[in-house]
Amino acid sequence: MIGWGLAGCGWVGRDYVAPAIAMSRNGQLVAALDPDPAARAAVPARVATGDLQEFLAAPGLDAVYVAVPNHLHRPLVEAAAAAGKAVLCEKPMATTASDAAAMLAACAAARVRYATAFDQRHHPAHQALAALIAAGGLGTVTAARIAYACWLPPDWRSDNWRIDPARAGGGAVLDLAPHGLDLIQALLGEPLVDLAGLTQRRVFDYPVDDGAALVGRTAGGVLLSLHVAYNCPERYPRRRLEVLGTRALATATDTMGQTPGGRLDLLRARGGWSAVPFDECRSPFAEQVEAFADALLGVADWAYPPERDVGTMRLLERIAI
Repeated sequence: MIGWGLAGCGWVGRDYVAPAIAMSRNGQLVAALDPDPAARAAVPARVATGDLQEFLAAPGLDAVYVAVPNHLHRPLVEAAAAAGKAVLCEKPMATTASDAAAMLAACAAARVRYATAFDQRHHPAHQALAALIAAGGLGTVTAARIAYACWLPPDWRSDNWRIDPARAGGGAVLDLAPHGLDLIQALLGEPLVDLAGLTQRRVFDYPVDDGAALVGRTAGGVLLSLHVAYNCPERYPRRRLEVLGTRALATATDTMGQTPGGRLDLLRARGGWSAVPFDECRSPFAEQVEAFADALLGVADWAYPPERDVGTMRLLERIAI
C-alpha cells in the first residue's frame, strides 16, 4: 500500500482525489495539508494540518498529490522532493515552463518519481480508444478535434483563484487546454511538436482569457484543433473528442471531465455507427492514483514521460494570453 498525502483540500481534492485514494486497491490517505481548518477537516486523513513540515513528516507518507493553486506547485513539489516523497501534481505543471522544468529537476536530483495528474489519460473510455488506435482500428489517424468548455463567472467561488493571473498564470488556455493537448499525445503515443492559437476576453470582465482556439501538429503529422472556454453555458454540448482515421471516426462525448461515464462511438468508413464498450462506473481519478501507486511499487511501468509534460508547457507559452 502507498501512503498518500493530499496537499490542497479544495473541491478537486475533497470531491475527487480523496475518494479516489479511498477506493483504490493499493493506497490509503494518511495526511492532508490545507491552510483552512474547515477544508482539511472535510478530508478523512490521520494527520490533518496547515503546517507543511508536519504534513511531510506524517507517518507512512510515501507520495504527495499536489492540488493547490498553480503558483504554489513549484515550492510544494520541491519541498516534497527534498523530503523524499514521490509527487503527483495537478495540471498545469506550474504557471511557467521554467518552473515546470525546475520541478522536474528537483525530483530528479532527489531521485523521487514525478508525474503530472492528467486524469483524462486514465478515463476508461480514453484507454479503450488508445487501445483501438494502437491496434489500427481507425486506420491512419489524420486529425483530432476537441471541444472542452465550461461556464466560469467571476463569482464561481468565494475565492476564484483561476481568474487571478498571479495565482493561475492564465485563464481558459492554461487551465483547460493542457487536458486536450496531453490527451492527444497519450492517445497517439507521440508528442505534439507545434502549437498556435488565438485567445479571447469576450464574455467576462476578468484579467485572463475566457476562451481560445488552438491548432497543433504531432510529430507524426496528425493535426489537432482544440476549443477551450470559460464562457460556454453548461447546457450546451461542451465536452467532445473526435479522432479521425482512414478506416473509422471515433467520437467520445462527455468523457472529458472529472466524472466517469459518457459515450464512445465508432463510425466506420465502410459501415455504420457502433458503441465501443468501456467501464462506465470507474473513476478516472481512481485509475490514475492506482496506476501511479503501481509504478511506485514496481508492479507496472508509468507510461507518461514527465519530460513531455514540460514540453507541453513550453508549447502553451507560445500562445499569447
